[in-house]
Parts: sequence; C-alpha cells; structure tokens
Amino acid sequence: MSASAPEVVAARFAALQSEREERDLAANAARSYPARRRRAEEDCALRTPFQRDRDRIVHSKAFRRLKHKTQVFVAPQGDHYRTRLTHTLEVTGISRTVARALRLNEDLVEAIGLGHDLGHPPFGHIGEDVLDRCLQERFGGHFHHWEQSLRVVDHLERDGSGLNLTEQVRDGILGHSSRAQAPATLEGAIVRITDRFAYLNHDIDDALRAGVLALAELPRSAIAVLGDSGSRRIDALVHDLVENSERAGEIVQGAEAAAAMGELRDFMFEHVYLGTVARREHSKVERVIRTLFDHFCEHPPLGDLDGELATRVTDYVAGMTDRYCIRVFEELAVPRAFGRDGV
Repeated sequence: MSASAPEVVAARFAALQSEREERDLAANAARSYPARRRRAEEDCALRTPFQRDRDRIVHSKAFRRLKHKTQVFVAPQGDHYRTRLTHTLEVTGISRTVARALRLNEDLVEAIGLGHDLGHPPFGHIGEDVLDRCLQERFGGHFHHWEQSLRVVDHLERDGSGLNLTEQVRDGILGHSSRAQAPATLEGAIVRITDRFAYLNHDIDDALRAGVLALAELPRSAIAVLGDSGSRRIDALVHDLVENSERAGEIVQGAEAAAAMGELRDFMFEHVYLGTVARREHSKVERVIRTLFDHFCEHPPLGDLDGELATRVTDYVAGMTDRYCIRVFEELAVPRAFGRDGV
C-alpha cells in the first residue's frame, strides 16, 4: 500500500472495537472508549486506550528494572527463582484468564497487572518495611509500594512528565494491594486477588527449591482443598473465583477456597516471609537501606529539585534495583583497596 493510500483499518478501528465490546463483554465490564486521561490526547488508531497504556508501561524504565528486584529471596544462587518481573508476568497471565472467562476487559487487566508493582523498592517486602520505617522515623511519613507505583506512572517516568495513563488503569494500580482502598472496576478487583494467587504459590515453589520448606510441611487441610502443586492450586483458585464471581456479579471467592488460601498465607508468613532465613536477611537489608537513606538525606540525589527532601530520597531509593543498591552501599561503606594503579 502506498503512503498516500487511505488507512481503512485505522479509520474503523475504534468504532468496530466499541461494537465488539458492546456485543461480547459483560454489562458490568469496563469499556475502552472514551479514554479518560488527566491530559487529553488523540487516541491511537490501532490500539485501544488500555492497550496503549500497556505498551507505555512495558516500554518504561521502571518496568525493565523489575527484572533485578527481589520477589522473596534476596540474591538467590540459581536461575529459576522469581523476580519482581516474573511475578508481574504471572499475575498478568492469571488475570487475563479470569477476565476472559467472565467476559471482562482483558486489555484493562493486562495494563493494571503489568503496572501494579512498578514502585516496589529493592529487596521485596523486607525493603518496603525498612523504607517505611526510615520515613516514619525521619519525616513522619510512610511508604506504600502501591502509592509509589502510581507516582512512577504519574510523575517519574518520561523525565517527570509521566505516562498519562487512563483513570481506570491508575485506579487499578493504586488499589491492587489488599491494604489499599478497593479499585473501582471489576478488572482492578481481579488483579487485586490474583496477585495473591500468584505470589503465594510461586513463593511456595521458590521456598521448596531453596530448601526453606519441605512439601510435607505445608498445611494439609489447605492442600487437600487446593491441590498438591502450584499449578493445581492456581487452577483451583481461578475456577473457584470465576464461578463465584459469575454468580455474585462481583469478584469474590468461595468460602472454602478463601479459607484455604488464608491458611496458606498465614503459614507462609510464619515460615518464610518472617521465618528464620528471612529474619537473617532482614538485618542485612536494613543496614543497606538505612545507610543509603541516611546518606541521600545528607546528600540529596538529583531529580525533582523543587520536591521535598523525603520525596526525592524515597523516589531514588525505591527506584533502585537490588544490585545497584548493593553497589552504591559498597561504594559508601567498603574501603577501596590500596595499591591499585593510580592510587
């Protein structure tokens, strides 16, 4: 086709997509049009607004950094442990399955799933806890990764201009944690619960691989309900969620599955997240994060020079990957070797 030929597909895309959604999606599903953004902009001619948001997230620097951020195990000696990036991809895949089964908007759940952890700091939940306490003690503030994820897409990406995502995606990112206010859309509610499906089961898998847990130690009653492997448990949880949500008209689990998942979660907190190995690593992570936080409070990083000190330091430390965090810590705390050329 010549450059001057009319773009027939592009001219009809939005109208045809809207027709498909009215025909195929459930009545309570989010619609892709019209796009609701803080700054109005012309729609893409070959992608829905939510697809466009997805692409902006995937091409962001914060998304690329997730591959070097801890999920649970800090600097694991092995190639098959999850990172924050693989966790994000697992959540997104599960979310799309649920959305399709319930005839909800798959593009929206995909964008929320890919963006939900962009603001997570280095060293997983241990790092988040330490950074939160640093802010409380020095500035009287708090750190919540779901709020930081929204700050990343709103303000930090694209050299401060942000990604200008749709309201529905922003709402889903902000509301993805069970500790945050619930999201406004059913698609956001899917990511909120499948996030737990993913992390509980892949964290069990990683803990078994690391020798932190033995299969026989898992709570028998929960395993009897959900299954004896991660894939079986996720399949059981997804089927339960879809069937109960279809009947209820909202995103809900059945009582038996919810209780079994809660039992697994309590077990993981006791034996893995707050267990002996985690506590041993916690003290090391705390030393690293506190050293960097205190240093950057005294020597503020570049960035939003008009922003408050607490915000500038938080943005910088939270944005670090594990390995960059360790490298900067070593530069600050470990003496350089004498006798090098030029020294």
